[in-house]
Amino acid sequence: MKAILWLLSALLALPVLAGPRVELVTNLGRLEVELDDAAAPETVANFLRYVDDGSYNNSLFHRLIPGFVVQGGGYGTDFSPLPTYAPVVNESANGLSNLSGTIAMARTQDPDSATRQFYINLKDNIALDAGRAAGYTVFGKVVRGEDVLSKMARVPTGMNLQLRARDVPQQPIILLEARRLPDAGEPPSGP
Repeated sequence: MKAILWLLSALLALPVLAGPRVELVTNLGRLEVELDDAAAPETVANFLRYVDDGSYNNSLFHRLIPGFVVQGGGYGTDFSPLPTYAPVVNESANGLSNLSGTIAMARTQDPDSATRQFYINLKDNIALDAGRAAGYTVFGKVVRGEDVLSKMARVPTGMNLQLRARDVPQQPIILLEARRLPDAGEPPSGP
């Protein structure tokens, strides 16, 4: 019995391996997302490339459909398109689902066209999952800042002639900074 208790306590003491975490600092508050690099390695590497090069900083959440998604990462605060790296292969059949609070890649009709734009699900959107056709690749989840998503969902939207799009927040929702957080057990960098 003692051996079983000792083994159980040793297993519980092992660190839980979590994926990389990224803080998204917006003008409405902070979100923290945990990325699943085991399920979506190419997509996570792609997203982190934009985080690490700083090009998500001062970009817009340009699309908001309450009860559906908030989408960003593709446009500067002046609505100019931001440069992209090559598209990544679609990893939507990775077992992750477009559930409320998950983060996924936006794309065109071409399944392998995702570059820098991402969205956060504001409700369960399983119709976006892979099925008979490719879905939209989920690659992480919000682990802190659900209240910020609620604030975003309340921003009025409308038509934007520059983007030629509906569902554009009428009060800008700005991604001020996207930055990697230290891994669990790793000391924060800096002074």
